[in-house]
Amino acid sequence: MSGEPPALVVAIEVGEPELADRLAALLADVPGLRLAAPGEPADATLVAGSEPAPDVALTPRELDVLALIAEGASNKAIARRLGISVHTVKFHIASLLDKLDAQGRAEAVAQGARLRALRL
Repeated sequence: MSGEPPALVVAIEVGEPELADRLAALLADVPGLRLAAPGEPADATLVAGSEPAPDVALTPRELDVLALIAEGASNKAIARRLGISVHTVKFHIASLLDKLDAQGRAEAVAQGARLRALRL
């Protein structure tokens, strides 16, 4: 652990077991993020919902990029999947980090899920 910040510990609170399992599987390998064990204190809690929170002002393309980040896609893979340049992907990620007040990709996914802007 040479200077790496500690992992963001995230709890999942979802009423539907299938959705909770899917969310856990998507987030399990996200660098810098660790899922909390039952009863363990967490830095953030993900609560799944069906509609984005009204105060989240992400563009449809930013939502696409966020969903692919949640799947663990690299910038290059996101660019290929969306038919855009890597530079444009970086622009969208910078915008997501700013809008979600996140320090990195894992925190953006956690914030997006918490704010119900991420459909998993």
